[in-house]
Amino acid sequence: MIQNMIKTRVVGVGMSIDETDYAIVDVRGNIIAKDSFRTTDFPNVNEFVTYLSDRIMTLVEANGGYESIRSVGISSPSGNFRSGCIEHSPNMSWKGQIPMAAMLRDRLGLAVALGNDAHVRALGEYVFGSAHGLNDFLFINLGHGVGSCIFTNGKAYLGSEGFSGEIGHTCIVPNGRLCGCGNKGCLETYTGSRGVVRTAKELLESDSRPSLMREVPIETPKDIFECCEKGDELAIETFRRTGEILGIGLANYASILNPEAIIIAGGIAHAGDWLIKPTHKSFEEHVFHNVKGRVKFLTSNLNEAERDVLGASALAWNVKEYSLFI
Repeated sequence: MIQNMIKTRVVGVGMSIDETDYAIVDVRGNIIAKDSFRTTDFPNVNEFVTYLSDRIMTLVEANGGYESIRSVGISSPSGNFRSGCIEHSPNMSWKGQIPMAAMLRDRLGLAVALGNDAHVRALGEYVFGSAHGLNDFLFINLGHGVGSCIFTNGKAYLGSEGFSGEIGHTCIVPNGRLCGCGNKGCLETYTGSRGVVRTAKELLESDSRPSLMREVPIETPKDIFECCEKGDELAIETFRRTGEILGIGLANYASILNPEAIIIAGGIAHAGDWLIKPTHKSFEEHVFHNVKGRVKFLTSNLNEAERDVLGASALAWNVKEYSLFI
């Protein structure tokens, strides 16, 4: 087959519980055009896929046309690169096993790769961000859920069925808080956004000290962070306890895998030193002694508004090219 034109662009799609971003990205990681819409407007997944396909086609046609697009990459909670499915997500409204990659491919006529959001974000860090130049690292994403990706020898380790890295659903407190996955005591229930807020509310109930958190609605970790910045002791203690538990979970991980670095990203990572310092302290106290002092703690340096679509664009290059428009 003689092909006269090398395709130098892909489409990256970043899906979250609340919002879906999509962009055309060139081979150097430059975002050519970008748009978004609310994921929550589509409780029916078929309507979501139809709308997303229409929006992608409109963006592509306005920016060079289909002949320039090689493939599509999607970042999704509970996405599985091996199956191309969103599999039994505990946090999204769509339940069961959803063949998202196949559904989008059928509508767009282009190759589609789908990955777990932590896997895709780790790939983005490896190609464009804090992990550039690292071969063995752990990527941890702290958001609604807690996900991770293991990079070893410069490649993501996905496991035999594509489910590796689910650190958020490892048990950290036996018979502890009930998790959305159905188990109890998962790390996510203490270090995900709802878990952090729950810790703050439990502290307010058990500790009679004055707190700014009693005066404002505490709905997100950001609310707690703002109280920390004003010197609130119970807000600071909330992140200390969160960091202590997260540090133990990461120490267990690192003792097994011996990474060069751990990269922490996601909305909760915006708490900065209020979270990172107690996490690192706990990590060093609990990690295997031969690993102690040898693991770098890094935070993502990618623009959060672009992180998911950049990672998804990197994933798109990893799928075999296919198009109905060649």
